[in-house]
Amino acid sequence: MNSMIDQVYSLPKLVRESFQSFDNGIRNTLDHRLCLSLKRIFLTGCGDSHHASLNAELAFESLAGLPTEPMTALQFSRYGVGFLPQTGPGTNAVIGISVSGEVSRTLEALQLAAKAGATTIALTGTPGSRIALAGEVTLFSTTLPFPDPPGIHTPGVRSFAASQLALYLIAIRLGEVRGALTSIQAGKIRSELLSLADTAEQLIPVWDQTARQLAEAWADAQEFVFVGGGPNLGTALFSAAKILEASGDPALGQETEEWAHLQYFARAVPTPTFIISAADRDLSRIVEVTVAAKAVGRRLVSITSAANKAVSDIVDATFSWPADVRELFSPLIAAIPAELFAAHRAEVIREPFFRDFSGGRSTEGGGGISRIRTSDILSEIKL
Repeated sequence: MNSMIDQVYSLPKLVRESFQSFDNGIRNTLDHRLCLSLKRIFLTGCGDSHHASLNAELAFESLAGLPTEPMTALQFSRYGVGFLPQTGPGTNAVIGISVSGEVSRTLEALQLAAKAGATTIALTGTPGSRIALAGEVTLFSTTLPFPDPPGIHTPGVRSFAASQLALYLIAIRLGEVRGALTSIQAGKIRSELLSLADTAEQLIPVWDQTARQLAEAWADAQEFVFVGGGPNLGTALFSAAKILEASGDPALGQETEEWAHLQYFARAVPTPTFIISAADRDLSRIVEVTVAAKAVGRRLVSITSAANKAVSDIVDATFSWPADVRELFSPLIAAIPAELFAAHRAEVIREPFFRDFSGGRSTEGGGGISRIRTSDILSEIKL
């Protein structure tokens, strides 16, 4: 039994079960006054929550027509919040994302954002949590329980999908109220987003076999690199995070252009490199990077839209989804191959998830000595 794979297979059902409740909560909570007053959005969180915010930036800017800036919670709270644009009440919204609702840095970001005059919106899976209570407005990404087997802690798969889904629905709501989308357009886009559950359901069994084969074939690998840009930069970072959590291997998420400036020169020639693209704005550069990676000897995987036909003969394996999936929604699908690969990698090398919390790690307090939930919280804005 592999609980991480079980969670991946549960994702289509999760999207179907959560979609309407998420959408109703968002539409009932984000009123017209708030939606119409906004001039800028800041998205902030840690770990997977930050990755989800990176993936959602294009959706907010395309669908809601609002300049949107995703920032890690530390960068926002310790460096950015003191310099928010002074554009008047209700014009800056800070969305703090935390599934547990207890991450100290995200709580700090919301508290300091409120002091700076921003409207604070908490997006969390945990009612009654500190972050749920800290938001001027609170939205919930709560999902039905999917318990781990006894003694097993599984890397986050469902929570990441839930956060992404909720962020997309927030963007659609803002766009509809602000007139960037008509009601008919918004309804069609919601239906399109929901239909990705069917797409994922069809793809997961096929992708699972490929991921298993790669994990077995590349059991000798010592490190992994994931490359993505635009809305899939967050996917690349998230994918590397799942490797680290599942098998403990060194893994790096890198932006597509930056790979060409940096990882191209890495000494470890056969490093498995997963190149993620929705084959849209980034397509020409993705093709160039793939060719370059092949030329220097990397083992290559393409995670991409079926519209990307230029690299199929270059890479060792391909995970592709239908060409009609919008680039801005592609992260909901694009994260799945790495989730499956990470789960199989841990199984193949017989490494327990999170390295069984050994060597000073702990499940208490959100990470033990790393103090994710009990870290010191600043109470004043620093300029």
